[in-house]
Amino acid sequence: MLPALPDGEEREPESSEEGGGAGEERRPERHGSTYHSLYGYRGCRSPQGAGSGDGSPSSAAAETPSSEDFSLSLLDTNLPAEAETELRSFIAKRLTKGALFEGMGNVASVGLSIPENKIGCYYCRFQQENLLEMATLESDMNAPEYVVCFLGGSEKGLELFRLELDKYIQSLKINLALEQKTLETYVNPYLRSWFENAICPIQRVVQLFQEKLAFLLHAALSYTPVEVKNADERTEKDISRFLAAASLQGLVQEETMTSLCIAMTEEQHKSMIIDCGGPQPQLHNAGSNRFCEDWMHAFLNGAEGGNPFLFQQILENFKLKAIQDINNLKRFIRQAEMNHYALFKCYMFLKNCGSGDILLKIVKVEHAEMPEARNVVTVLEEFMRETSVA
Repeated sequence: MLPALPDGEEREPESSEEGGGAGEERRPERHGSTYHSLYGYRGCRSPQGAGSGDGSPSSAAAETPSSEDFSLSLLDTNLPAEAETELRSFIAKRLTKGALFEGMGNVASVGLSIPENKIGCYYCRFQQENLLEMATLESDMNAPEYVVCFLGGSEKGLELFRLELDKYIQSLKINLALEQKTLETYVNPYLRSWFENAICPIQRVVQLFQEKLAFLLHAALSYTPVEVKNADERTEKDISRFLAAASLQGLVQEETMTSLCIAMTEEQHKSMIIDCGGPQPQLHNAGSNRFCEDWMHAFLNGAEGGNPFLFQQILENFKLKAIQDINNLKRFIRQAEMNHYALFKCYMFLKNCGSGDILLKIVKVEHAEMPEARNVVTVLEEFMRETSVA
């Protein structure tokens, strides 16, 4: 996996699972084993103080999760009544411990009275966007807040999508209102479709592109501009999300990514065009390499199991390998500034890694202001051109 994303949440003891990975999920269970719950939350103290609760752990653990410090009211759920009560008790304990911070989701494993027994649970406390300012300006400690829970798969599987789920609730923050009409027309359908909208896009892209996925991976790694034509709104969003998820943004210096985007835009070849007008997408001005083709097969092999969580893990591993290759090449380049044998090692590495075309562009941008390293990159470019290594 990639280096751990910022987390820092305290977890309940039951949140560590035994050997269970995302790979335990099976496609037939997928739709029948996803749930959601939305609660109204009112705290009598500031958000920072709402979780101190050292004096009232017993009241928070009661079957009705309410205390003198806060109250929870059910607004929407598709859980059975008994399981919903258990989930509410779990959330109440987390609130008492001060483990829910506004807008920052947590992931844990919870045991509920449902067929799955133990299930992954993403939960997040948030406030309406338009009320955030009002609460700050008026110092209103009782401004309405909400707690949303998405349940499905395993803790490890949901953890891979925690940041994506954080983004998913942004629309709730903007659009949520207490009026029943809003709940029925917007909020309820939005909550019910959380799995399809937040977890499944990568899987849908893999199934749509099949062997052509290699071109999409190459475009994401190289920051090649992509234009999508004749696609419905969901497909266009899925492709856009896949490209963003497969890119190295956040893992490579921001200045490097900006310069690489400019360089790719200014190159002779134009944007890669994806035409979704037929049963299979048609690609124009597309590029690929052996590295992306190898990883394309990893995705297609994963598709046989039908597990949407697995694709995110493969994507993380794909990016990790790309970052490792970039770091190795940069290390060889530093050595090659003083050692001609290391220059040969650079060349052999580029020849054998399968992604020499992309790696050279990235390090060229990064070393643009370093004369010695820039000279090494120039020599490597000449070697690569002479041997026509992609």
